Amino acid sequence: MKDISWDDYKIAYQVAIDGSLSKAGISLRINHATVLRRINQLEQALEVKLFIRHQRGYKLTDAGCVLMDEMPEMLANFSRLENKLQNVEGDISGELRITTVSSFSPVITPSLKAFRDAYPKIRLKLISTDDIVPLDSGAAHVSLRAGPCPTGGDIIVKNLTKIRTAYYATQGYVDEYGKPNSANELNQHQWVLPTPDKYRIPFVNYVVDKIDKNKIVFQSNHFPDIHEAVIAGMGIGPLGEHQAKLHPSMVKVDLDIGNKDESIWFVYHKDLKHSARIQCFYQFLTAALSGNSLLYKI
Repeated sequence: MKDISWDDYKIAYQVAIDGSLSKAGISLRINHATVLRRINQLEQALEVKLFIRHQRGYKLTDAGCVLMDEMPEMLANFSRLENKLQNVEGDISGELRITTVSSFSPVITPSLKAFRDAYPKIRLKLISTDDIVPLDSGAAHVSLRAGPCPTGGDIIVKNLTKIRTAYYATQGYVDEYGKPNSANELNQHQWVLPTPDKYRIPFVNYVVDKIDKNKIVFQSNHFPDIHEAVIAGMGIGPLGEHQAKLHPSMVKVDLDIGNKDESIWFVYHKDLKHSARIQCFYQFLTAALSGNSLLYKI
């Protein structure tokens, strides 16, 4: 068998994920002709067909299915190897991949900028998502998770900070519609709320259980959209108190929504416990957030 580039395997895996050369090219940021050439090169070296070409894209052969099954573990192993090798140096440099909930990413952006200023050799990649990104996949080095304390034998968890959520409306909305003074008055107002997949969140559940769903005038599965709609005056909706203080026109609506504080946890894989980058980032972020009067330190 001829020597095969590891990059060819990664390109083939991306084609398997995306289902077409053009989509894989976009994901990999290379020309689709290059993707085709590398796929052909890999198949010729292996003397095995990985894909069946047809008008709707690339369909996996049995060999291609094996590639699809095995590559995630191989990528994770290489990521762990990369992390261990970088940890040996102890230099605060290289790429640092961070995942966090979409509602928290605007909070830490100033701290990320300050961290880059302090350590210019660092390259930051922020993955903003409400889904949990598995740290053993290598997709992220650090996860800043909200909610209950994360558990798992392969992760290290540290308290980072708390954010406080309340309901707000603009002064213009209050001037026109007033504010609800009790649960009985909630249906007299317009509401900006997340989509049903977020109804399990206590401060959301408190409202949706008490109102006619027709009173929800705007919904989104993305909290930044919710925040922008509230700030625009579309209705009453949830905001972090750190966000509301940035907009003088916001008026707090007093509702008994239970626990208003949401914990943010700093989570990383145990393989990175000696990482100079991770430890430095944690110390820096803790200091930055504890000094931010808009946040509530644990």
